[in-house]
Amino acid sequence: MTLSRPITQAASTLRDRFREVRATSLALAAPLSAEDQCIQSMPDASPTKWHLAHTTWFFETVLLQPHSGGYQPFDARFHYLFNSYYEALGPRHPRPQRGLLTRPSVDEVHAYRRHVDEAVVALLEEGGLDWATVEPIVTLGLNHEQQHQELLLTDILHALSCNPLLPAYKPASGPALRLAAVPPAVRWIEQAGGVLDVGFAGPGFSFDNETPRHKALLQPYAIADRLVNCGDYAQFIADGGYQRAELWLSDGWAAVQANGWRHPAYWLEPDDPRLGLGAQQQQGNAGWQVFGLHGVRPMEADAPVSQLSFYEAAAYAEWAGARLPTEFEWEAAFDAPGISQMTGHVWQWTRSSYDPYPGFRPMPGIAAEYNGKFMVGQLVLRGSSVATPAGHTRPSYRNFFPPAARWQFSGLRLAKDL
Repeated sequence: MTLSRPITQAASTLRDRFREVRATSLALAAPLSAEDQCIQSMPDASPTKWHLAHTTWFFETVLLQPHSGGYQPFDARFHYLFNSYYEALGPRHPRPQRGLLTRPSVDEVHAYRRHVDEAVVALLEEGGLDWATVEPIVTLGLNHEQQHQELLLTDILHALSCNPLLPAYKPASGPALRLAAVPPAVRWIEQAGGVLDVGFAGPGFSFDNETPRHKALLQPYAIADRLVNCGDYAQFIADGGYQRAELWLSDGWAAVQANGWRHPAYWLEPDDPRLGLGAQQQQGNAGWQVFGLHGVRPMEADAPVSQLSFYEAAAYAEWAGARLPTEFEWEAAFDAPGISQMTGHVWQWTRSSYDPYPGFRPMPGIAAEYNGKFMVGQLVLRGSSVATPAGHTRPSYRNFFPPAARWQFSGLRLAKDL
């Protein structure tokens, strides 16, 4: 008789973290109906149900099938349905058509998750586990799922914003209060610049695009102590910011004209017909309203402005007589005395293109397609947002989106030369 070796403490810790992250995804989807979870409001977004299935597909395809002997896929057809962009794994369902997948049902997707979860837990509890191989894959899978947890929220918020009823993802516990606050003036924090080390320094996990750590030359600069808030941005709108071509980059001005942008994506003017007279009376509305995860709420002047494209952020900075920081200026100032709101509010647009660091090498194997092939035509955002999962934030984290994207929780912080 052969006795299996007991699970190690490291494997036990990873197993528990796996269960926690996987449960969080289901909890985020719980307020949504089956109908909510099936819709896709634009090609750049994905249905909630697809996020739940794709993150499961990742564990099944990258971990279980290659490294768990005897594993039987839940449904072999899901390999095609829930692949995202991995060319090495073959053809896949077209991204713009994910909203057409009324089947499998939400219940079937949940069953798929349970099937894979049980197999992953069994693998982690297996005696003689090949830790050096399995641990990096599970850790990558968990960080990948946390990225999709944030996307689940930003994508469903965009979908709900397309509904004339403007339903809340999750109603707030109390009524919204309009605060007559005067936003504090920006305070400039001077940074000496010089040759500084940037990029991930460890310990712990990072994505490949945060490495290798290297030196960057920064000229002396100043960075704002806080984010640009809604009160600041309302002044830009009132001063004709969206009508003044001289403030905008050429592509940005073209986007303003083509899309009719006049304010951030989820701001509503007092006479917006979607608000309805009853809602206006109930909220005592005499100004801007903002649609968010808790539904329509009066604009708070001191709240960070959100749902901005890079073009809007750059135009505001020009109007303010400043500029956007580079990603390395942002990183160098992360712990500067007096600086605030670096994480947990909105992702912050930088003036840096999303390029590989000197000496960059993609992750090995299937994960080689994770980040590197997207390093063209996009801008870097730093920090994190209200939708970013706890523990998924670090100074070196590089988020990236095309410059016209404005459905994310994205805002800005100002910088200027000295």
